[in-house]
Amino acid sequence: MATALVTGPTAGIGLAFVRALAARGHDVVLVSRDEARLEAVAGELRGAYGVGAEVLPADLATGVEAVERRLLDAGRPVDLLVNNAGFATRGRFLSNDVADEEYLLDVLVRAVLRLTHAALPGMVERGRGAVVNVSSVAGWVPRSTYSAAKAWVTAFSEGLAPQLRGTGVQVMALAPGFVRTEFHERAQLNMSGLPSWMWLDADAVVAAALKDLRRRKVVSVPGAVYKVAAAALPRLPRSLVLGIGQRHPSRRN
Repeated sequence: MATALVTGPTAGIGLAFVRALAARGHDVVLVSRDEARLEAVAGELRGAYGVGAEVLPADLATGVEAVERRLLDAGRPVDLLVNNAGFATRGRFLSNDVADEEYLLDVLVRAVLRLTHAALPGMVERGRGAVVNVSSVAGWVPRSTYSAAKAWVTAFSEGLAPQLRGTGVQVMALAPGFVRTEFHERAQLNMSGLPSWMWLDADAVVAAALKDLRRRKVVSVPGAVYKVAAAALPRLPRSLVLGIGQRHPSRRN
């Protein structure tokens, strides 16, 4: 039975991933800071799907080594790594504390790099496996440390893919647009003005991602609107793209 390790599995895209994978018979390793929420999700998956659900509480900014050790455990191989954990800072760069900006980079960039580096050698040795790095269409629109981090995730994944040809292992960046999760609420962003057609469903995003993974795509962009955006943005005048990036959602009061 295959095993998947998913970071940030207690809500949104991460929760959709572990439910979809458990429904397909995967055992799962759940990684998040919130042990109580991890236990609740693990209990749900065991009860609903009869799979193994291992809980691994860890802060990816300060305790990524514990997750690396789990990925390096040859006796309990991980066949799929989903680097999903993430968040956005609440304000503009100059109004944020630099420590918060560094924390974001630790979770969105450093942890992705280190966990991917820990997972891939064992997968290559076994001749099978995959890493899905959750990026964002925001990576095509310069705006903040968050969009810069997501641009890195996509470029990092695209750069790794050719290195893995012929190994049986693949890396894919998943780059959705706006998804209905608690992400924006936690960042205290007022998204009430966003039209309904721009929102994606987390379960649909994951279904598209797993389909694209089977097709061995390197970058998965779910939703027709965002497929068009991802294709068009690199071709637009840079001044126009930069202008789009400065349309910052307002904060909730």
